[in-house]
Amino acid sequence: MTFDQLETPVPLVDLDVMAHNLDAMQGYADRHGLALRPHTKTHKSVHVGREQVRRGAAGLTCATPHEATVMQQATDDLLVAYPVVGHAKLDRLFSVREDVALRVQLDSSHAIDELAAAAVRHDRAVAVTVEFDAGMHRVGVPSLDDAVALARHVHANPPLEFSGIAFYPGHIREPVTSQDAALERLRHRVAEAIEAFTEAGMPPAVVSGGSTPTMWRSHEITGITEIRPGTYVYNDRTTAEIGACAWQDCAFSVLATVVSTSVPGQAVIDAGTKALGREPMRGASGEGWGALLDRPHVVVSRMSEEHGILDLSGSDWRPQVGEQVRVVPNHVCIVTHLNDVIFGVRGGDVVTSWPVEARGRGYGQLIGV
Repeated sequence: MTFDQLETPVPLVDLDVMAHNLDAMQGYADRHGLALRPHTKTHKSVHVGREQVRRGAAGLTCATPHEATVMQQATDDLLVAYPVVGHAKLDRLFSVREDVALRVQLDSSHAIDELAAAAVRHDRAVAVTVEFDAGMHRVGVPSLDDAVALARHVHANPPLEFSGIAFYPGHIREPVTSQDAALERLRHRVAEAIEAFTEAGMPPAVVSGGSTPTMWRSHEITGITEIRPGTYVYNDRTTAEIGACAWQDCAFSVLATVVSTSVPGQAVIDAGTKALGREPMRGASGEGWGALLDRPHVVVSRMSEEHGILDLSGSDWRPQVGEQVRVVPNHVCIVTHLNDVIFGVRGGDVVTSWPVEARGRGYGQLIGV
């Protein structure tokens, strides 16, 4: 199957580039004695999850109970790195088959109480990592004393089991070569956390952290045992701009068709916000909403729902109506979630495809219809 047989816009993944990304990350983790637990929010695919586990991933990380119910097809070891709160979400979580080891990342006594009650109700042990705030100021306990108290609360509520601590360095978005000061502050914060738990008689067996922007420097964080990068599997424009990957490591692109060249200095493609998302270049220089894979200097400067405007002012390239282009999005995780199927390609040929099973919320039926 060739590209011109696909109805655009459509997501493509270069299989050789993805394989290189998977191998490189697993190799890095192995060299530094780190457990790799990739975050599946980027690919949301059983096929890709299996490829990660086959290469040696210790398990997979999920953001939602629905992702967990899907990813149990790829691994028997799952972490939900998000506070699971609410009866419906907990019941969904506990629908994961019993031979799958479950761990949940929490930061409140309320969430612990709800998880403990559900664990008793379902007669199932669940591991808990307590999340502390390492600088992102999103979730995670700011006070290490409070984090220790939460761990004690876990101990007091079997069948929950305290397994360690976790953090997310998502606030570090500087270019890789400019991360020294931020990483030094992170090292200090993680060391403080490990010391606090050790002095409290609960040395953390698991110290879980990591993100794609910091992934190649994770080993510099003393005491870390596990990393959870997600974007690395496909990479995107932002990851390349900050130097966490090379441009040729971007495996994911959106194939689009030029539908209009009527306005001088621009071309219109059939990929707008519903195909590319609307994520800005967070922590990186550069404008626009995506760039062409083979012409990174040509960016999607404006969008509406089904229209993407290519800015040609800095290029002598003038595409024809009907010509196909491949756009590397700013943030690939958002774009994956917009699609039902991913097409795997080599060269100019489509050689395979796989479903994005974990997209959406997993409701299988409508109510009152």
